[in-house]
Amino acid sequence: MAEETKNEAVEAAAEKEEKKEVPEKFAKLVAELDKMSVLDLSEFVTTLEDHYGVSAAAPVAVAGVAAPAGDAAEAAEEKSQYNIFLQSAGEKKIDVIKAVREITGLGLAESKAVVDGAPTMVKENAPKEEAEEAKTKLEAAGAGVELQ
Repeated sequence: MAEETKNEAVEAAAEKEEKKEVPEKFAKLVAELDKMSVLDLSEFVTTLEDHYGVSAAAPVAVAGVAAPAGDAAEAAEEKSQYNIFLQSAGEKKIDVIKAVREITGLGLAESKAVVDGAPTMVKENAPKEEAEEAKTKLEAAGAGVELQ
């Protein structure tokens, strides 16, 4: 009985939030979306992302020092060279050492020293594609990585 009351209260609160104004041109679309399950909506979002080549993920702010106003134009240009910065080794330290070794070409002892020295620079002035690939490998191994 108490559970039914709780469900009714949740539904009533949801109805109050749903009363937001929907522009006429989107009314049919919103009505169709209301009929879909959460799983269907998730699949729908993924399909839209793939179709339009976009991401529905919220932008994430990167911790760091803000660029001075004079450098705003330079920051707007896309970088072609990146520094691969290892923030933390994570839980799977051995996998991270293997990834660092693969990325840098260093020996086992040198790669271990790099990982043990985190936070540290793994590779400097790497081309964009190489830097993104290295970041993916390091993150898959469990490391915290930042491209600078």
